Amino acid sequence: MERTWRWFGKNDKITLAMLKQIGVEGIVTALHDVPLGEVWTREKIRDLKEYIESYGMRWSVVESLPVTETIKYGGPDRDQQIEVYKESLANLGKEGIHCVCYNFMPVLDWARTDLLHDNPNGTSNLYFNWAEFAYFDIHILKREGAEEQWKAFNEAHKEWHRDILAEVSEIKAKATPEYDHDLVETIVIKTQGFVSGNFKEGDDKPVELFRQLLALYDGVTKEQLQDNMKTWLEAIMPICDEYDIDMCVHPDDPPFPILGLPRIVNCDEDIQHFLDAVPNEHNGLTFCAGSLSAGGHNDITKLAEKYHERTHFVHLRSCHIFPNGDFTEASHLGGRADLVELAHIFEKEEQRRMTTRKPTTQKLPMRVDHGMTMLGDESKGYNAGYSFLGRMFGLAQVQGIIAAVDKELGIEYKQPGFFG
Repeated sequence: MERTWRWFGKNDKITLAMLKQIGVEGIVTALHDVPLGEVWTREKIRDLKEYIESYGMRWSVVESLPVTETIKYGGPDRDQQIEVYKESLANLGKEGIHCVCYNFMPVLDWARTDLLHDNPNGTSNLYFNWAEFAYFDIHILKREGAEEQWKAFNEAHKEWHRDILAEVSEIKAKATPEYDHDLVETIVIKTQGFVSGNFKEGDDKPVELFRQLLALYDGVTKEQLQDNMKTWLEAIMPICDEYDIDMCVHPDDPPFPILGLPRIVNCDEDIQHFLDAVPNEHNGLTFCAGSLSAGGHNDITKLAEKYHERTHFVHLRSCHIFPNGDFTEASHLGGRADLVELAHIFEKEEQRRMTTRKPTTQKLPMRVDHGMTMLGDESKGYNAGYSFLGRMFGLAQVQGIIAAVDKELGIEYKQPGFFG
């Protein structure tokens, strides 16, 4: 697999020169300066592509060309926004970029309640606490019907042996304005501002904006959201066919319905549904082992064995689920996702593509995704979940896995930047 790294553009504190030194081959990035819902021009795409290539790497994956909320919920300007998306997609294809990772999660991209949760070894990781998230929903967001939904959620997960609403009451009794502010920053701003485009640092009333976005989905069912995704995919597939562009949806993170919103990429059934709905080979999956492994209902290896041919991008990370259902990022050698087995599956898949696909889409890009915060990462101002040393450590672990798997499979392994 092609070793890639998510990079946030020329203003990223992690430079391309740094990435070249640690064996990165491909860059995963986006035009972060283009406002949500506007066309990505060929000029802007070419400028960033050439900048990446000047460091000896290629722009491997767009993550992401955002799908606007109006496309997701079916707003009055949906058709116009689909045309904007098609134009941007065609411009990417004309500039030789052939893989786009996106998500179809309403309002909220990935969610965590603690961005620097202490690990036993002195590092920290992203962490999700169900009771804290429920507290945010019930007492900060004050969403109508939230308490009843959390009661039902708790009942559906008796195996966790906890009373989430009782824990919420305990949190409320101790919560301070500072605690509430920090939780809003974590859930709404620091994890969303640099990825979704809906929120940004300095928003005066992020909770009110959050409520407004949630209101757009009033009455939207899971089936309607699935239909809206199908409508959008069918509209863009002719562009994908013309320019050989792979579209790969990112699974919901966490893989559960939250905030009363429909979520449609949570499990085997969901994945099969959207692949069957639009059977074009360019309609595929970002196989994020981390997001999928945060749900105990998912068998990660079996999912990879089933969907490797429709996987166009791989996120190799893993989550550990605690007995009470809370979860955290795990070591790249631990957690619920067996990265050794996944490397076997996807390395063999890439070899298959060498004889079945066009040269433009034969490579299977992989990135290690979230990593530990370690050895001073926390003081560098990196985006949440996107440390340098922690991700470099994870990449080294995964490179070792891939080298061993390649030797077993008889595939020549080369470390970029070295002789032989």
